[in-house]
Amino acid sequence: MRRKKPLLIVIVGPTAVGKTELSINLAQQVNGEIISGDSMQVYKGMDIGTAKASIEERKEIPHYMIDILNPDDTFSAFDFKVRAERYINDITAKGKVPIIVGGTGLYIQSLIYDYQFENEDLPRERQIKVNRKMEELSNYDCNQLHQYLKSFDPKSAEQIHPNNRQRTERAIEYYFKTKKLLSSRKKIQHMSENYDTLLIGMEMSRDILYERINKRVDIMLTHGLLNEVNGLVRQGYENCQSMQAIGYKEIVPVVKGNETLEEATIKLKRNSRRYAKRQMTWFKNQLNVVWYDREKTSLNSMVNEVSARIKQRSKNHDNN
Repeated sequence: MRRKKPLLIVIVGPTAVGKTELSINLAQQVNGEIISGDSMQVYKGMDIGTAKASIEERKEIPHYMIDILNPDDTFSAFDFKVRAERYINDITAKGKVPIIVGGTGLYIQSLIYDYQFENEDLPRERQIKVNRKMEELSNYDCNQLHQYLKSFDPKSAEQIHPNNRQRTERAIEYYFKTKKLLSSRKKIQHMSENYDTLLIGMEMSRDILYERINKRVDIMLTHGLLNEVNGLVRQGYENCQSMQAIGYKEIVPVVKGNETLEEATIKLKRNSRRYAKRQMTWFKNQLNVVWYDREKTSLNSMVNEVSARIKQRSKNHDNN
């Protein structure tokens, strides 16, 4: 008898569209537990700027992949894939439904598509040489590092923002280890056979979404985002890659006395809107998503429709 594949629900969409609310309501209806698919919610102390589910919400529905690292720790799509697979197995073993929720497209793709990671384990002597090269590059500022990547992998450089030092370093290190260009790595087209995946997306008109984003920033500031960033700077995390996240990099200059809160707020809202636009472009181009319009479909209707899809999948599987 063929083994039944674990059901996996994945909810994607741009920032501020309402993914958390949908996931919690859906988890209540289908006996689910939630795995965060957000690259920044893994960090402790970065709560307000990453819009984590509240403590009360996490008590009501178990959440995973939140508050598992310090802000100076590194975390990759591969790390996410390994941990998420373990959580999916644990949740399924309890007879519950795993629900991935997030806006970090590469993390979602690495899990639900046949995304093959290159074996980058090196003999000790070669690893020492790579580490030495990367240490030499650590003195480069972001633009210099980006130009260095561009000199041998212009396609990757084009896809990576100069300020995203972590991704730039990742592309360079990948080349040092494998002698291959990150941009030439085969794109994955097929969904993984490991799961029975239902991929749900939330969207809304750009004007309404941007209005929600602006309002969310105001709420974050009211709830103490400035104090949160100040605390992280005081703990010595100012120069960590995690602090380059939207919501943090804009507020650091305020904490340092180099910019007013009003100026930073304008930048934060603008950067958040741009990020939401990039997210939607990525999800529309990369993933095969069943989309729900948040303006035309109520939350209850979404939950009911997704629940019906889940029941139909279970019925089809039992009949096979």
